[in-house]
Amino acid sequence: MIYLDNAATSFKKPEKTYEYINDCMRHISANPGRGSHRLSNKAAMLIYETRVLLAKLFNILDPLSIVFTKNCTEALNVGITTLLNPGDHVITTMMEHNSVLRPLYNLTKQGVEWTIIKSDKMGLIDVKDIESNIQSNTKMIIMTQSSNLTGTIMPYDKVGEICSKNEIIFFLDAAQGAGVLDINVIEQHIDLLAFPGHKSLFGPMGIGGLYISPKIKDMKFYMNGGTGSESSNLNQPDFLPDKYESGTLNLPGIAGLKAGVEFVLETGIQHIKQYDEKLVKLMIEGICSTWNITSFGPNELAKRTSILAFNIGDLDSAFVAQLLDEEYNIAVRPGLHCAPLAHKNFGTTNQGLVRASVNYLTTIEEIEILIESIQKIVKNTKFSIR
Repeated sequence: MIYLDNAATSFKKPEKTYEYINDCMRHISANPGRGSHRLSNKAAMLIYETRVLLAKLFNILDPLSIVFTKNCTEALNVGITTLLNPGDHVITTMMEHNSVLRPLYNLTKQGVEWTIIKSDKMGLIDVKDIESNIQSNTKMIIMTQSSNLTGTIMPYDKVGEICSKNEIIFFLDAAQGAGVLDINVIEQHIDLLAFPGHKSLFGPMGIGGLYISPKIKDMKFYMNGGTGSESSNLNQPDFLPDKYESGTLNLPGIAGLKAGVEFVLETGIQHIKQYDEKLVKLMIEGICSTWNITSFGPNELAKRTSILAFNIGDLDSAFVAQLLDEEYNIAVRPGLHCAPLAHKNFGTTNQGLVRASVNYLTTIEEIEILIESIQKIVKNTKFSIR
């Protein structure tokens, strides 16, 4: 199968990802921090080494400020629900994933205020709209680094500057950016950073993380339980990362993430982004120039990541994806992509969008087959002319 659903989960992984997971399962998998024997110590060292690599990738000064979670969604929920209180105001955008919108919406029922910034028809956000909506009680601005629907890159650098100037917490959702776009928590004034391990960091499912800046002091407890530290105390430890790492960590997942981060660091973010742009350029030229196809997202490659969202005439996106799967052995994703406000903006709530997403391990030949397949569908399918 030609797999082009990498924005959901990268399927092809570097060979070392499989090797590290296998080695961990066979030779290391003991509980870190719960014993003094050598396997427990090896497990603890593996976890710390992975924190160090992530700190290098994101320019984080203290590796222990990185909390491992089971995915990016959990990381977002931890940051949102432990910091916002009734009476606080938060700013977000209509391009957000439900992993941001749903916990925020739930908090509005408890007295948290929110402002949703609109995007243009390319999915781009004007930072002036963000700045003009800051209130005296604005505590947090949270936004995606790039849209999971269109690949549109948000002006997160400038938003970080605005937050720093106004002493507002800047929370960046790097679900689609980690491993593809530059992230520097110091220079970009990022106070909270949520990231998944299973997408462009080339780790397995079931692992993600949350960076918490040392300047944030008022985060509430999210979950209580065993940490291996301060076991004589009935209170949850109040220091990172233990405060938010109750229970046994996903050690094989962390091992795979370590391999993936090593691969990203060795390959280089700029090189990965350039290759992704090359593949997206091929898709745009081959698909968007085809008759009766509507695409979404910026025209400039520098303003988008490795996603192409499109529709063929009035065909339901699920029907197109099914054809690609069953007739051409190509995996893409149709539907609403957990981004309802973005679809409302684009007028695609009923039809959905077909999303083809690549990564560094996608080949040019695979993109050429996708283009040929789309052109055949357009030629052989009856639908209304837009």
